[in-house]
Formats: sequence, C-alpha cells, structure tokens
Amino acid sequence: MADISVTIHKHDVVIVGAGGAGLRAALEASKGVNTAVISEVFPTRSHTVAAQGGVAASLSNVEPDDWVWHMFDTIKGSDYLGDQDAIEFMCRMAPEVVIELEHMGMPFSRLQNGKIFQRRFGGHTKDFGKEAVQRTCAAADRTGHAMLHTLYEQCVKNQVVFYNEFYALELLKNEDHVVGVLAWDIANGGFHIFHAKATMFATGGYVRVYKTNSNAHINTGDGLALTLRAGFPVEDLEFVQFHPTGIYGVGNLITEGVRGEGGYLLNKDGERFMKRYAPTVWDLASRDVVSRAMAEEMRQGRGCGPEGDHMLLKLDHIGAGIIHERLPGIWELAYVFAHVDCTKEPIPVTPTAHYSMGGIPTNLSAEVVLGGMDKPEEPVKGFYAAGEAACASVHGANRLGSNSLLDIMVFGKVGGQHMAQFAQSLPEHVPLPENPGKRGIEEVTSLLNGTAGETMGAVWDELKESMEANCGVFRTEETLAKQRAVLQKLCDRYKKVGIADKGLAFNLDLIETLELGHMLDYSKAIVEGALARQESRGAHYRDDYPKRDDEKWHKHSLAYMEEDGSIRLDYKPVRMKPLTVPTFEPKERVY
Repeated sequence: MADISVTIHKHDVVIVGAGGAGLRAALEASKGVNTAVISEVFPTRSHTVAAQGGVAASLSNVEPDDWVWHMFDTIKGSDYLGDQDAIEFMCRMAPEVVIELEHMGMPFSRLQNGKIFQRRFGGHTKDFGKEAVQRTCAAADRTGHAMLHTLYEQCVKNQVVFYNEFYALELLKNEDHVVGVLAWDIANGGFHIFHAKATMFATGGYVRVYKTNSNAHINTGDGLALTLRAGFPVEDLEFVQFHPTGIYGVGNLITEGVRGEGGYLLNKDGERFMKRYAPTVWDLASRDVVSRAMAEEMRQGRGCGPEGDHMLLKLDHIGAGIIHERLPGIWELAYVFAHVDCTKEPIPVTPTAHYSMGGIPTNLSAEVVLGGMDKPEEPVKGFYAAGEAACASVHGANRLGSNSLLDIMVFGKVGGQHMAQFAQSLPEHVPLPENPGKRGIEEVTSLLNGTAGETMGAVWDELKESMEANCGVFRTEETLAKQRAVLQKLCDRYKKVGIADKGLAFNLDLIETLELGHMLDYSKAIVEGALARQESRGAHYRDDYPKRDDEKWHKHSLAYMEEDGSIRLDYKPVRMKPLTVPTFEPKERVY
C-alpha cells in the first residue's frame, strides 16, 4: 500500500471530544484564542445527549437548599474518597453554571412561578442528610440533549472550528510538554496532526468494557489509553458505577428521576425491599447502595422473571399525566425496549455499568497532574482533561446522580479559561517532536497492510463478558485474579488480530479494532486497581473484604503502563481539607 498522507493543522487550543465538557471548554477558550474540537461523531451525537435526569445545583427554587449541604452529600456519597477542595469548588460553582446555561437559552422545565424546575435525586439531602431535597435542575428527562444543543449553538456562534469524524490515535509530546494529537480521518482516510499550545481530552467514560452498559458506542475510553501510552497515570479506575435501573436485557438507562418523582423498586414478592438496605431514604439511596441491594436480592432468590435476574420499577401510580409531562423519554424507552406501557405496568430493570469515577488525574484548573506520592499535584505542561474522561475526584468512589452534568459544566468552563490563558502566555507553539505520531501511524498502517488474522469481534465479546462476570458489582480476589489471566490471554490474541477491510474511507473494522486495543489497555488498570484494593468502598465492593478500611486504603490509586504493557500501581493521598468550610470527619455511611 502506498504511503498515507499526513496533514498538519495548527490551533492555539485543541479539544478531543465534543460532549458537554468538550463543548463547554471550547466555548470558554474561544472567547480568547483560536479553538478547535476533534470529534468521532457530529457534536450533538456525543454521549452527553443521553443524560436524562438533570444537573444538581442548590438554587433553592422549590425549597431551602445550600451548597454546603450539596458538598456534604457529595463527600458522603463519594464514600470519603472525593477530594474535598474539588468538591467544594464544584458545589459552590453549581448555581452559577446552571444560570449561565439558562441565559444561553437552555430550555429547562419550569415551575409555576417561572423558575427552573428541580426534582429529588438519590443521595441529595438537606440539612446534612435529614431528608431528601429537590436540587436537580431538569429539562424534562432530556437534560443532556438540551444542554448539548445549547452549547453547540454557542460554539458555532463563537467560530469554534470542528473536525467531525476524526479518531484520536496518539498524544504528542515534546519532552515534558504536550503539543497536540495525531488523529485519523474516518470519513476520507488519512492522518492528521493537530499542533496545539494546549490540548484537552474530553473523551468520555470507559464502561463499554462491560457487556451490559448504558454507554454510546463511541465511549471506548480512548483518552485513557492514549494517556497511559504517553507515560502519564490514570486514577481510581477500579471505581465503576453500576446504575441500578438499566432496562433488563438491553441496558438503556431509566433515569433516577423516576424514583425522584416517586417511583420505587419491587422484588418478585411485590415487596419494596429498599427499606431493608436504606431505611431512611429507601429507593433514593446512592447508586452503589441500590445496585448492591438489587444484586443481593437476586442472590437471595428474590429476583423477578424465570431466571430471577431483574427487579421491577413501578411508576404507574405517579399518574399518566405527570409521566408524559416530566418523563416522556422514559415512557418511550420502556415502550420501545421493554415493550411495556409504564403508565400501566412496571419496567423490568437490572444494575447496568453506567459511569466511570476514575480517569485522567486533574487539579481544580482541569490541568492533568503527574500524580504519585512525591509529586501528586504537579501539572503536565499543555495537557488538560475534563468530564468523565478526567478524575478531578469530585465523585470519589461513587458519583451522586445529576453531579455528572455539573462536573462537565464546571471543569469544562474552568479548563477552557485556563487553556486560553496558557495559550496566550506562549509566544509561539512548542515544536513538534521528531517523527510526530510515529506510534499511531505504525499501528494503523500495520493493520491496513497486514494479513487478516483473528477477528476483533470474538476478542471484544470475551472481554465484555469476562469483565462483567469477574469485575462487576461483586468482586473477590479469586474472580479478579481470574480476570487478570483472561486479560493477558486476550492481549496475546489481540496481537494476532487482523482486519478484512483495507479501505481508507469509513473503515469501521479499523476503528473498532483500534478501540479494542485501547479497551484492553485500561481494563488491565481497572483489574489491577481492584485486586490491590482490599476493602469495599463506594462502587468497589469486595465480598472477601466487605468493610471500608480507612487506615490502609484511604488513598487514590494511580496506574501507569510499563513498556511491556504491564500495569504498575502507585498511590496519592485524598485531599481532606476543603477550601473554606470545616472538614467533615469520615463516618460509616448509614441511610
């Protein structure tokens, strides 16, 4: 095959990913510098469009609320693994970023008095846990959809340059400075180097490694793998959130907003079993608690259906009028994918891999930091991350519902601001390294020029099924050690994978094979972190170590990839001191 061309583009700021975090960062950066966004899909098809329930902010539109209560809930929900200065920063900024969205034209649902509608959500309380609070601002059950379209329109207005249908292959460095990214043109074929003063990864989460998941097809954790390959760490990857209410058999999410509106879970006996596991807030406990409760009910033989492998989510008692007004998308999802009319009958649901608490470690400015006990907060020059791909550690071991859209707005905004400032501080671009993108170019050309070997699909299927079986809601040393061995065999098989399609344009065989390589890389980090962490905390539950161990494990995991592809673990302390308010001492969570 003839050599494939390499095109070089130059921008002050380059953002990889056009979801909520990427677009919010681009909007902010574009106010001061030339800004470009690289996206695997058209921006409004990014995964943020799937977010349903809302964005948390203590606006007090329905009842009294306070950012300190929001902060308390987030720290408690994180099972005390969240960095408290970052959590305070996010919760204090929440009202500001929501009002900004409103002023941009985001069509929030409204109360009778015209203010933004707010609903209850799991884990959100008032007066330090005394009772549930209406804190989550919503646009019916299509909040992410409304948010993404609003931000995209603003970016177009600000003349952000979009490179749609490009796939990132390699993070480019010149010594200790990140200088851009190598990408593949999906539509036409060909390599493109994006040379930048500041580069951000806003590439989304990584739960596509699980068989039952709620994520879009593009959410293959590419940013994490490229970060590992560049020699930088990823943080807390063992903390994978299983949302309690994915539609049984397909994984499409049923928003927590259903339970916020008064829906509740039932076992096969018609019992509201959550009263046993969370006697104070029942079905509105945090997601890790509800998911484990459902899984435990199934283990005890109280699951529904012939296989006893799901629960029922009842909401018909709410009334058809409220369902069609506040949860129209949920009615449609249940009708299309579960074949039930939820105004008349319950929806079959099961815990579903949903959210990634771990990611690329960042500080309050969305700068990527090196990590490690010796230099835990030293920033990498020119490298930023935001959204689900990042780990500012505002979610710790478990994210509260509706804090994800808040996270992407807050750290997207501040990341955009700091990238623009950093780009303006450099008189010119740091030069590209010699042979920029060599690794990524060789990876693609070897697949295109190679002979077809083992197919990618068989390896991917075994990866997803084994991760769900061995590294899911419940974990033990035995299952995790088994998964480590499975991953080694899959990595060996991946080296022999070939592709049948040798075309350059829209070669999805090529793209999915590259994605599989990325997924195998960070799956090893998930499993190694989970195997080492001999405790149960938040979404990480070890049957053989059921208690939280603050003495040994109150610290963040950092995973590095060695030259041979193996994973090395390191750790750094949890920042327990907020910016201004008194520290909340960790206690056992009781609901």
